[in-house]
Amino acid sequence: MRRFLSFLFSLAIVLAIGAAGALYYGKQQFEAYGTHTEAVEITLPRGAGLNRIAQTLEASGAISNGLIFRLGTRAKQAERRLKAGEYLIPAGASMADVLAQLEEGATLKRRVTFAEGLSSIEIVDILRAEPLLEGPIEAPAEGSLAPNTYFFERGATRTSILEQMQAAQTQALQELWDTRAPDLPIKTKEEALVLASIVEKETGIADERARVAAVFVNRLRRGMRLQSDPTVVYGITLGAGPLGRGLRRSELDRATPFNTYKINGLPPTPIANPGREAIAATLNPADTDEYYFVADGTGGHVFSKTLAEHNRNVRKWRKIEKERAAQ
Repeated sequence: MRRFLSFLFSLAIVLAIGAAGALYYGKQQFEAYGTHTEAVEITLPRGAGLNRIAQTLEASGAISNGLIFRLGTRAKQAERRLKAGEYLIPAGASMADVLAQLEEGATLKRRVTFAEGLSSIEIVDILRAEPLLEGPIEAPAEGSLAPNTYFFERGATRTSILEQMQAAQTQALQELWDTRAPDLPIKTKEEALVLASIVEKETGIADERARVAAVFVNRLRRGMRLQSDPTVVYGITLGAGPLGRGLRRSELDRATPFNTYKINGLPPTPIANPGREAIAATLNPADTDEYYFVADGTGGHVFSKTLAEHNRNVRKWRKIEKERAAQ
């Protein structure tokens, strides 16, 4: 009996040492630098259990041992905190790092970017063409979307992006409206958005926005027509895309609700989705007494106070156009 008890005691010691060794080995492997030399992209579906998650990670090469990952996850009591989604596992990430990423829900973020001055139809076309987004959408009101870069996860809805854009535009418009210059000939936020969309389409040069806005504000104050070519274009395309050519004389003479050569004041709606800077310039225009501007041939514009000066600038621009066409 003494020998048997001594054997059992020795066996217990051996098993304890073995268990401790196994535990040490498992912990070391769980925290060791990962063997994958490149980032690994994986997708964990909703409802996946720990076993399936470990299998997915091991099959993709994101971890080296699914069993050790499962044991490490259970030891940390993190099994129920793992979040579904699309992940980009960094090169060399340990299993402990991977677990922390899944617990945090640090999923892979995709991005979609919208330039200032796009119409709502053009923005919707971009969203429809993004294969990682889901769901149908319709074009919202012109001018209601804030151009910017937006991040999303695979499977997000297109509507959710539009909702972010609308919320951002509403917030920006309210903030800038509250700090607007006094005595503007713009009575509502909606009118500010209309004029800002015209400013946005007239110039892509940041330093010119406030000056272009000032020209239009000065014209509105004097009851002059805005005479903006982009509004005429919008009356033709209704935001379906660029015209792709110059305006014809007949189009400039045609009466539409958007032809500011024919109507007084502002058109009925924005003609694009202006960015924050265009709205800011519209609500705080430059202090000038200029009423005209025309392209200068370098991508910018030349401004003038009188019609006679403006006509001289127009003739210079026509000469530049003629010389370019002859080349």
